[in-house]
Amino acid sequence: MPHRPPTGPNPPPLDLNCDMGESFGAYVLGSDEEVMPHITSASVACGYHGGDPAVMRRTVRLARQHGVAVGAHPGLQDRAGFGRREMQVTAQEVEDLVLYQVGALEAIARSEGIRLAHVKPHGALYNMAARERPLAEAIARAVRAFDPSLILFVLPHSEMQRAGEAAGLTVVPEGFADRSYEPDGSLTPRARRGSVIHDIQEIVRRVVRMARDGTVTATDGSDIPLSAATLCVHGDTPGAASLVRELRSALERSGVIVAPPGRPAR
Repeated sequence: MPHRPPTGPNPPPLDLNCDMGESFGAYVLGSDEEVMPHITSASVACGYHGGDPAVMRRTVRLARQHGVAVGAHPGLQDRAGFGRREMQVTAQEVEDLVLYQVGALEAIARSEGIRLAHVKPHGALYNMAARERPLAEAIARAVRAFDPSLILFVLPHSEMQRAGEAAGLTVVPEGFADRSYEPDGSLTPRARRGSVIHDIQEIVRRVVRMARDGTVTATDGSDIPLSAATLCVHGDTPGAASLVRELRSALERSGVIVAPPGRPAR
């Protein structure tokens, strides 16, 4: 189900999603309690790059309290690198680790009376699958085998989008509020200066333009098409709660309905 770019004065609804539940043990990451009331979808870490069973349950309960859709956020088994370091993994390993993590979160969500809505790979796994078709197909196979009704969040025009569509899944192209883009539509690598945008007003301007015009300015100054139906705000970004409040307010003032995929605005 490819997303159509916005046309005319009434842009399509936009989901605001945030990566959440990435704390573990004694380590607290992100501002989940402050951010949750302002988003519409939460992608919950499943214990590999971040999260643990207690944090997963607490995050699911918090999402239920605020009427936020819950999805799985599986990553590479690399807690020390927060899942942001690329690793050598086979397609079979990727399929297995995605199944394992989605199943773990599903068990907790079901015990809390919540049904999972989506799957969004994390960090390096997301970027690797965006480029490498065998890894993208492995993720799509895992999601389809687990529950073909789950939505797959993907980088627009990526191998993951193509693999998800070929597998018959509902795919939702994702934009990133605080990340810069390369001219080919890929995210600027985090190791490069300027990959993360910190100025709130600049982020707001970029996001409203994405939502209304379907374009974003790349690092070389060119305007590139970016049709996104869900927008990610990173919970570990400093000032994340203020940013997401400002974003939601600006989008709604611009006539954009903020709601999770397939669900009316709340």
